[in-house]
Amino acid sequence: MATELKRELSRVIPVEGLSEEDVYSLMTAPPDLKMGDLTLPCFRLAKTLRKSPQVIAADLCAAVKDRLPEGVASVEAVNGYLNFRFDKASEAARVIKKVLSDGASYGSDTIGKGKTVCIDYSSINIAKPFHIGHLLTTVIGGSLYKILEKLGYKCVGINHLGDWGTQFGKLIVAYKKWCSEEELRKEGMKVLTKIYVRFHEEAEKDPTLDDEARAWFKKIEDGDEEATRLFSLFKEITLREVGKTYDRLKIKFDSYAGESFYNDKMEPVLQELEKKGLLVESEGAKVVDLSEYDMPPCLLVKADGATLYATRDLAAAFYRKATYDFDKCLYVVAYQQNLHFKQVFKVLELLGKDWAKDMVHVPFGMVSLEDGAMSTRKGKVVLLEDVLNNAVQKSLDIITAKNPDLEDKERVAETVGVGAVIFFALSNNRIKDMVFSYDKVLNFDGETGPYVQYTTTRCKSLMKKIGRYDEKKADYASLSDEASCAVIADLNKFGEVLKTAAERYEPSYLSRYLIDLCKDFNRFYLNNRILNEPEGVKEARANVVYAVKTVLEEGLRLLGIDAPDKM
Repeated sequence: MATELKRELSRVIPVEGLSEEDVYSLMTAPPDLKMGDLTLPCFRLAKTLRKSPQVIAADLCAAVKDRLPEGVASVEAVNGYLNFRFDKASEAARVIKKVLSDGASYGSDTIGKGKTVCIDYSSINIAKPFHIGHLLTTVIGGSLYKILEKLGYKCVGINHLGDWGTQFGKLIVAYKKWCSEEELRKEGMKVLTKIYVRFHEEAEKDPTLDDEARAWFKKIEDGDEEATRLFSLFKEITLREVGKTYDRLKIKFDSYAGESFYNDKMEPVLQELEKKGLLVESEGAKVVDLSEYDMPPCLLVKADGATLYATRDLAAAFYRKATYDFDKCLYVVAYQQNLHFKQVFKVLELLGKDWAKDMVHVPFGMVSLEDGAMSTRKGKVVLLEDVLNNAVQKSLDIITAKNPDLEDKERVAETVGVGAVIFFALSNNRIKDMVFSYDKVLNFDGETGPYVQYTTTRCKSLMKKIGRYDEKKADYASLSDEASCAVIADLNKFGEVLKTAAERYEPSYLSRYLIDLCKDFNRFYLNNRILNEPEGVKEARANVVYAVKTVLEEGLRLLGIDAPDKM
């Protein structure tokens, strides 16, 4: 129906070369269903057609009113908007049947077919704890991976490990002075954090420790056998432990190529910069002058010959383009790195790489508990594992109080607690700073993960009570009340919401959509009986329940969240 409507509008709008897709990009769902089911704001056509939006809407209304496709009941011009109303029974049947036939694949698309997207996210530091500051990059990147994959893109998830620098020399010194391999293998990250903190405390009293650390890092750079073995051991222990957290968050990666991976890949990039006259000397260092673009110079080699993050990111960009031939390369990194990525992307552009335009920084704000900032050196860090464990325990307490006889409470609490943390991180615009509150994120009645999970569980419970039924007997004319129409409209939006979330690299569009769908469904549930209703009515409403359950489950999956069968 929508396709036929776009076709008719593209024929009657007097703009040369206007395609169906152009028309589609102009159309939107109205903010209030009382305005109609679909609207064409005419304001963007005003400049081209040199008429007021009100006149354009009236002209188009007159031109299209006698050629409305089947299923579109009426059209009306109101204040510069062209509002369409669908035949409620036809629209309900179309949407519900589509969800039921597609199942979990509903909302999928092929717009990304043949295209590759690299997503750089999480990027933990080896030998440093996985703290709450890593939450946003990890779950935003993980959700974008799933959403883009559903839209047909081939995704490459990259964990650009922080696995290089003098901190590894410091760790080796600390390990050799205050730790044993047996203790390290037994205690893992706890002991690594402990000796790292101790190193900085001791170095304040004895600065020669810093000299020892630099010497050990030089040994790592030179491939010394003992230094390399210990460096690899720290990396192994870190990845083993963070892997448990990744499993809980349903996060996966296709590559763990970190900073150390690019050690032998920076020189060709520097040579190309020199060859093109872009690399200049400044006080002994080598930089790319970006003053013409209102940016400070991009420092690539320090006076002592050391390379920097920017050098490695340039090498990584070259490697990813050569290896994956990406159509987009996303960097899900905090907004504090805005300037860094502007500089790196500009350097690629100056090198004449036409794919520089395909590099995208996806910034996000900071997340913290009420006690504020964190410092690994001082040992003041909020571990993400502790946050998840606390959320799970608090979920278990709530579930035990509300439903003491629930089977497998521990497993349900894990699903709810972890899901609550993820949903919290993805429920607001990613650029906003957030303060984490257990009470808020675990509220079963608020706009939270548990609320969406509970609504999904309610749908599952309803389907169990309804039992077997013939979905084909549904009388879709019975879904004409306001609450039913709101749910149908929500279900119809799912695919477009996913596209918007992907285009704007913003999973919160999906999380907010799920909240709206839950609210509308719960209103539908309160206003419409399902069991013991006449034949046709019962089946139609049962189909609504099943369709909502399908979309909620899939929407949660795309955020990285499960929905338990019972709560």
